[in-house]
Amino acid sequence: MPFRKNSSSPGASNALFARFTRGVYSAWPHVMHAVLPNLCALCGNLSHKTLCAGCDETYWNEGRLRCTVCAVPLSGMRWVGHAQYRCADCIGEPPPFEATFALADYRQPLDALALGLKFRARLMLAREFAQRLARLAEDAWVDASEKPDVLAPVPLANKRLTERGYNQAWQIARPLARALNVRSDATLLHRVIHTAPQSRLDLDARRLNVGRAFEVAKPVRGLHVGIVDDVMTTGATLEALARTLKAAGARRVTNFVALRTPKN
Repeated sequence: MPFRKNSSSPGASNALFARFTRGVYSAWPHVMHAVLPNLCALCGNLSHKTLCAGCDETYWNEGRLRCTVCAVPLSGMRWVGHAQYRCADCIGEPPPFEATFALADYRQPLDALALGLKFRARLMLAREFAQRLARLAEDAWVDASEKPDVLAPVPLANKRLTERGYNQAWQIARPLARALNVRSDATLLHRVIHTAPQSRLDLDARRLNVGRAFEVAKPVRGLHVGIVDDVMTTGATLEALARTLKAAGARRVTNFVALRTPKN
């Protein structure tokens, strides 16, 4: 048999090797996470998941009935199928957004997860929030037409983004969009005014603080936009964003938040 010269070029081989190493690099954390034990993010016990089975059962599966618009907990009502429930505030004065998904109340010890993501760069917690939010939303939707067209994070001011090095809302939005099979866009919304921290203000001051803080950077006319954040407190920031999106022609706005601060 005559000798046949290998026709592949060094450049093609290098490209193939580069693709292989990128694949190994991206898969390696997932392999290690599955094989090696992790520490539960809440109790510190050994766990192959972000939360151990005990903490998962105790703290996440609260099953509280919530307002479908603002996600505030409702008392004295029983959940039935895909019924729509609204709190008195959302009935009397509907906000500019149509729906909100929240995993649980912002309370101990779950608040430690949000704080760990926001201030200690525990980015694996963002994936945990995203996976749970995806399951919550898909369980609530009747069909795929209820999915947003695009997900966008609550934007940070450039100064705060530079200081922190990442936007915790975007860290949730990316894996959430992949899980829901929708588009995500970190630059859809811009914060044009550097506002004071919301945690120090009451509701009226919060609304005034963020009332004109945002702008829409890309066309949204006719779109269903999902806004993603780590914690919803009074809802002033999400109201301001929804109002800005509606003014730009958005058809519908749905919020996805990891934790919700109960009123009062």
